[in-house]
Amino acid sequence: MTNPLKLIYKISRFRFWIYTGGTYVVGYALGFNSIFDFFKLDYYVYLVYFFLLANIFIYGVNDYWDKETDKNNPKKEEKEYRVEDKERKSLLRTLYFVGIISLILMVFQDNIERLIFLIFLFLSYFYSAKPLRFKQVPFLDFSSNYLYVMPGIFSYYMISKTLPPLIFLLGAFFHIAAMHIFSAIPDIQYDKEAGITTTPVLIGKRLSLLLCLIFWGILSGIVLVSANFNPLSYLVLIYPVFPLLLLLRKELKIEKLYWYLPYINTTLGGLLFTSLVLYKTFLI
Repeated sequence: MTNPLKLIYKISRFRFWIYTGGTYVVGYALGFNSIFDFFKLDYYVYLVYFFLLANIFIYGVNDYWDKETDKNNPKKEEKEYRVEDKERKSLLRTLYFVGIISLILMVFQDNIERLIFLIFLFLSYFYSAKPLRFKQVPFLDFSSNYLYVMPGIFSYYMISKTLPPLIFLLGAFFHIAAMHIFSAIPDIQYDKEAGITTTPVLIGKRLSLLLCLIFWGILSGIVLVSANFNPLSYLVLIYPVFPLLLLLRKELKIEKLYWYLPYINTTLGGLLFTSLVLYKTFLI
């Protein structure tokens, strides 16, 4: 019999916990006014939700609906987990549980928080699930990946009762869009075999890399200008270096380079969070 806790851990893809949890804490750090805001109970409730439960929901739905596309993809054996048929009922029960917790949380949210939260759940579910299944619609696939930004918008509003500045929202879009396209490039062959037309399948590897370079280049410009060219802000330039290297050096393998991105996202996100907290606590 499948161990439910072991299954939950595997489907949540711990390498990617930071993608929802990280945006949540960064959004909170951008919006908070006092260090005492970090002693509020709701901060920790949603910290657990967006680090663990949100990932169980996102990747659980993905694993449930991606049975055909996952069966021949080697990363499901090397870096991720391929759900077995005997585990699908347990997976469904887990998704129902997260759904119930989500509904309970919504009872205590105000109308704006509830709307942001609903958008997150909507995008998280229909990115993979039929009938919408955004992941197999070119350009909607990377646009719907804005679901990873929603935790940051939620936490920013939760603590400040205002929405983040538009420039932050635009920068987040270009980053998450480039991340999605970059991650989908290694799957071109397997998506073609499964009859799925993603953006990289439609436009090809080189144009996809060029699009990543453009998107991450725009992100870099936004970050540099927003940070008034603070020396630390130049670290963002590491992102466009990835597609640029792959465009210039054909011997490099994107399958290997891609798995450095979670570490870079974690490091730079942690640095941003720490810098914001220290700056707003001691220098403002």
